[in-house]
Amino acid sequence: MTDTTPSTASQPIRLLQLYPRDMNIYGDWGNTLVLKKRLEWHGYDVNLLTYDPGDELPDEVDLITGGGGQDSGQERIKEDLLRIAPTLHRWADEGVPMLMICGLYQLFGHKFITTTGSEIPGIGILDATTRAGNGRLIGNITLQCPGFGMVVGYENHSGLTTLGPTSKPFGTVSMGDGNNGSDKTEGARTNNVIGTYLHGSILPKNPAVADWLIEKAVEHRMGPGSFTPKNLDDSWADHARQVAANRPR
Repeated sequence: MTDTTPSTASQPIRLLQLYPRDMNIYGDWGNTLVLKKRLEWHGYDVNLLTYDPGDELPDEVDLITGGGGQDSGQERIKEDLLRIAPTLHRWADEGVPMLMICGLYQLFGHKFITTTGSEIPGIGILDATTRAGNGRLIGNITLQCPGFGMVVGYENHSGLTTLGPTSKPFGTVSMGDGNNGSDKTEGARTNNVIGTYLHGSILPKNPAVADWLIEKAVEHRMGPGSFTPKNLDDSWADHARQVAANRPR
């Protein structure tokens, strides 16, 4: 059974969704909703914040999510993302956990090179570079991820991403294409920042990833060892993950 005991946490967790207006396709907003609900189930209050170009960035946050978008969406946010990059770098260095999906995963790397050869500059939190491919990498995908075990999702991207030496992959591809369809890597991790191509949304079927992000967020807000998880019933998520892992590509 899920423990829904009222919150005993004294400090709300500040959860920020980046660019929901332009970078929020394939259900990526669902990741934010999962984090909010699981934080509440674990007994923590949540301040849910959003940020779009031209908004005022919060002074402090504890957890950040961002989604995918078309190339046009990346073009619309690129200048604003570069503007707030110093603050995002500071937060990443301070250990703020972040989950960036698809388009924002690419822009958290060094650059995205389009099909015409033009470059959309990234902010370099993740040591990764992406170049547009000639086709799309589409389908169900299964990973083995250190600390999380099997992770499932759905990929739909034309970008081919290569990791540099200071970013580790989020996982190793068991089924699917991953970063580039050739080296079996998927996503990237640096400090507490995760970038991945997995839509789905990724977190409903992978609660271990959600709770890792939550743990890091609570510790950022309240100090090391402060996360006190409740015993949540994740049997439906476990079943969904097994079904997804056995679906055809």
